[in-house]
Amino acid sequence: MATSVEFIEYVCEQIRGVGEVRHKKMFGEYMVYVNDKPVLLVCNDTVFVKPLDVVKDDLADAPTGIPYKGAKDHYILDIDDADRAVNIVSKLEKVTPLPKPKKKKTADK
Repeated sequence: MATSVEFIEYVCEQIRGVGEVRHKKMFGEYMVYVNDKPVLLVCNDTVFVKPLDVVKDDLADAPTGIPYKGAKDHYILDIDDADRAVNIVSKLEKVTPLPKPKKKKTADK
């Protein structure tokens, strides 16, 4: 079951105020960006957080799961708890680097 548009919009609404929030559809699921940094992965209407040290203590009691086949275990974020979600996302945004720019392909002559 793919993530619904309504759910991804709800996720973005729950974390508003942490910066510029947007989402991008990827392979039928979504990545949520804050200030152009990828901070949340949303698959099957579930919000996943990469297990980084900065949120380890905050999410020690959170369930974990695998967002897609071949992925490592991630924390599952209770997005209904907006205050906690904003706290977690704020911490993630501070330590997450901007994605590297993609190299432009040149046409062979």
